[in-house]
Amino acid sequence: MKLKKLPFELTVCRVQSAAQIDLSAEFYFIGRTDEEISLVCRTEDVPAGTAAREDGWRGFRVEGVLDFSLVGILSGLSAALAEQGIGIFAVSTYNTDYLLVKAEDFGRAAAALEAAGYACE
Repeated sequence: MKLKKLPFELTVCRVQSAAQIDLSAEFYFIGRTDEEISLVCRTEDVPAGTAAREDGWRGFRVEGVLDFSLVGILSGLSAALAEQGIGIFAVSTYNTDYLLVKAEDFGRAAAALEAAGYACE
């Protein structure tokens, strides 16, 4: 399985209103529940006045379109990183999965994933 290293830093934040989010930005994830609105975006695209934020994330994208019948994709990736003591933040789209790690762990994460048989480009 191939993973693409995303070439930018990300921020995980909580916003007060979806109106704060620039929907024309190139890369973002929004999660809304009855308790909060969470946003993952490029650090330079973080809206002003966020309720909370954590900077310093980097990401890997699982390359290709994943069929919904596939099982264990995130499990395998997270297990390889857990063995090295690297925490993750995972998000998924209709097509694929994204695995975020803290920027200071990014090099170690890539090495751990490659050692587990994943190609990181």
